[in-house]
Formats: sequence, C-alpha cells, structure tokens
Amino acid sequence: MRRFGSAVAVFGGLLLAVAGVAPALAHEHPSGITDLVTPAVVRIEATAHVDITLLDHIGELVHVERSYEVPIGSGTGTVINPDGGMVTLTRVVKNDRDVRIYAANKIFSEHFKVKIPADFERHKLKDDLLNHHLQECYPPKQPTATCIIDVTTEIKVFPNINPADTEGFRAEIVRPGDKPDSPAVLKPVGRADGSAGLPTAPLAAEVPAKDNSPVAVAGFTGRPAANLPETVDIAHLRAGGAGEGGRQFKDPENKVNEPEKLGALVDKGLLGGPVIEDKKGEVVGLLLGGGKDARMIGIREVTKALAEADVAPARGPIDAAFEQALTRFHTHYYGDAVPAFQRVLDLYPGHTVAAAHLKTSQAKRGTAEDEGTKRAAASTDAPGGAPLWPFLVGGGLLVLVVLAAAILLWRRRLPDSEPDPGPDPEPEPSPPPTLNPPPVQARSVFGEQVDSTIVVGRSFPALPKISSTSPGQPVLVARDPGSSTAPDPRPTETTAQKYCTGCGMRLGPAHSFCAYCGQPAKT
Repeated sequence: MRRFGSAVAVFGGLLLAVAGVAPALAHEHPSGITDLVTPAVVRIEATAHVDITLLDHIGELVHVERSYEVPIGSGTGTVINPDGGMVTLTRVVKNDRDVRIYAANKIFSEHFKVKIPADFERHKLKDDLLNHHLQECYPPKQPTATCIIDVTTEIKVFPNINPADTEGFRAEIVRPGDKPDSPAVLKPVGRADGSAGLPTAPLAAEVPAKDNSPVAVAGFTGRPAANLPETVDIAHLRAGGAGEGGRQFKDPENKVNEPEKLGALVDKGLLGGPVIEDKKGEVVGLLLGGGKDARMIGIREVTKALAEADVAPARGPIDAAFEQALTRFHTHYYGDAVPAFQRVLDLYPGHTVAAAHLKTSQAKRGTAEDEGTKRAAASTDAPGGAPLWPFLVGGGLLVLVVLAAAILLWRRRLPDSEPDPGPDPEPEPSPPPTLNPPPVQARSVFGEQVDSTIVVGRSFPALPKISSTSPGQPVLVARDPGSSTAPDPRPTETTAQKYCTGCGMRLGPAHSFCAYCGQPAKT
C-alpha cells in the first residue's frame, strides 16, 4: 500500500507540473507588459506658423496680410530623461515641403478669387498678369517679390496625464535626422514640471535577436484625452534587418497580417512610437512605415542619435517610485501597492497609469485576491503561525526550572562539609609556652578510622604551659588571661583546663576525643 500511495503521489505531482507548464508552452503571444513605458509616451504635433503679406499693386497698392498654420507632421514620441528629452522620427517634426509655397497659393486663391490648390506645388494661372505676380510671390525671395513671408516652426508636446493637458508644451529640435525615418531628438522649451521632472522610459541595450520575438507598440492616435488613452498592440519581430531600413514584423501563427495592422496604426498616429520588448518592458526601437507596411528602427540608431545630440538617457525619482509600486501590483500585493502608487501621484499628480492601478489596488485590497491578506490569514490559521512571544517566554521559564533543578541536585550530591563556623571569634590570649609539648601525631587525610577528620590549614591558639607536681607527670594548666605573672607551679585540683595535644582545641571535662581533630584526650 505504501508503494501504491507513493506512486499515486508522484503521478499526481507530474500531472500538476505538466498542467502548469503546458499553458506556458502553448501561450506564445506577448504578455503586453508596457507599464514602464506608457507613462513616458507623448503626442507630438509639428506645425509651421506662416505670416505672409501680399503686395497687390495691380490696381492701387494694397497690403494683404494673412497667417496660416501649416501642419508639418504628427506622431508619437518617448521621453527618455526627467528633463524632458524625447526621441521620435524626423518626419514627425520636419519635412521637405516648403510651407511658403503653400502660403502663396492660399493667399492668391483667397484674395484674387482664383482656383489654386492649397498644396505645396507651384502653379500657373491663365491670366498673365496674375500669373506673373504669383510667380514673384513664390520663394526664394527676390527684389521684385510680391510677397513677404515669415515662417516659424512650432512643436507641441502633449503628455500622457490625467486630466489631459489641452495646451501642451513647446519643444525644439536638438538634432534632426539625415533622413525622414532617422531618429530626431527634442527637448522642451520653457516648461517647469517640478523637481521630479517627467516620467521616462527605459531603453534596452540591444534588439532581441531571436526570430518571432514578442514585442508591443504604443502611441496616441490623437491628442490625449479622457476618452482617448494611449493605444497599445502586440506584435512579433522577424530575425534580421538593421539600420534605417528597419526590422520587419510577422505573426508566427499567420493569424494576423502584422505589417498591415501596424501600418494602419502608423497612419493613425503611432508613427515614431516605442516598440517595447516583452520580458523587461524596455524600448528596443521606434515604429515607422505606413499603409500596409510597418517596420522598426532599432535601439542602436536611437542611442547613436542621442549621443550625437549630447542628450543622455536617465531615470528619475518618479520612475523609481513607480517601479516599486508596479512590483507590488503585479505580484498581487494590493494592500502594499496602495501607498506606493500614492507616493507616485505625490511626485507626479497626472500619472495616468499610477492612478489607474491605484484604483484597482484599492478595490482589491483586503480581498481574496490580495496576496498580503492571504499570507496574513495563512500565518494566523497555521499551527506554526501563532505569535512567537508565548513560546519564547515558555522556553525561558523551562530553562530556569532546569537550571534550578540541576543546582539542587548538585548541592545534594556534595560530601558533608564542615559547618560554617560563622564569623571568626575574637582571638584568645596565647597560653604560655610548654616545657615539653607532646609530639603531634601525623594523621593521614584519608585515615583508616571511621571518625577520622580531614586536617585543614588553620591557625590555632598556642598550647598552655605544662605544669607538674612530680617529674614525668605533666598537668595542663590554664593561664589567667588577665594575669601578667607566670602561673603557679603548684599542683592544681580538678578545675584545671585540658587542651587537645594534637590540635590545641580546648576540651571539656567529659571529652574523650577532640571534637575538632578526633585525637583521643589524654587523661
């Protein structure tokens, strides 16, 4: 039975392992982790402000003044440092079309009521006089020019914040690319966003080399608004392709025509948007193309353009706080994520992703989905999850009891020792020296007698003077402590004090042995 139970357990474990791995192997689509990048995605709109004055001197001299806003380009950009440094494609902010030609066509059509397309092409009129004035209006400027034209380029950036910034902030080109699909570097002009700066996107070190590498693209199809958030879609990179030619996209399962799908997004406004690697959520390139084709220019060209513009990618305090909050959020510790996202919003109140995740975290905090709540409940319910302090106190008491028992047992096993004599008594006066003291018998520490006593080092009072009435029969006589004269040599009666001849201890009249050393008393 034991072998059968073990086999069942192993088989069940293998089934669970396969069930857990199989979905991972079957799911080949990107996870869509773009939270690190989307806060730094911005909408970019470039326009040319043209002031034109037409000198109409066909009849009376008339100065006709007009101002036109001529679109240059629009698309998506990515903030790469807290100071507001951005990257996008050059054709988003600059093109080869001459807006002065557009303004000349426009003002002639409006003033002289003639049909001239409002485009960037030079046209001719059937009326020779009007045609002559029109040709003199086109650039370049000549001494006989009939138009005075002044052009200023304005680049506006609309950040991904909530509530939306309808005015945006101005930016200027730090370094344009050599070609329309080359990276362009921008920086803000006259904008103060506080000491924390702007949210930034992390840049990858290299492009994934593996074929069908999963990625995501992000950007805006218009100015950010409550009903127009950023657009995010998934794709896969094909192997090969580098430089400004770009790297192509392809769905490995051929279910979706990814070049056509992404080309449509480019036309809607994702031109120049970031291409985001799936695992780390870093920018690996910029989206380009249009129509039925879309490609990616790699991160190597982007970092090269930044280096030539002397703009260094960097991460700021907003990003550090946001990454900590995202870690708690994506691991489902919603209770811990709430204060973390609030910290992000303190640094950057318009942070749309932090605000959305904060709302979700508040709704799930303390619920069954909150991993923090699950662990707290598990630690409370589990037998080993009780508080530690009762066990520590009990352990301490047990140690004290064991120590006390050991001390008592040790004291009981000690041999009988000499009773404590208490404080030392006052020294007695030394008796006078004896004439012939008896020899002290040497005793072994471990004597053969049952009542043998261990002799220890101790000072004893001097032996009393020995007196006798006849030669050969000494009698111990006590000396009067207060007397300064020699004792009476005459024989004494039964009141004479006796002392032990072995140790000098004072003996009573009825003592047969010394109470201290066990020496038999001399009679």
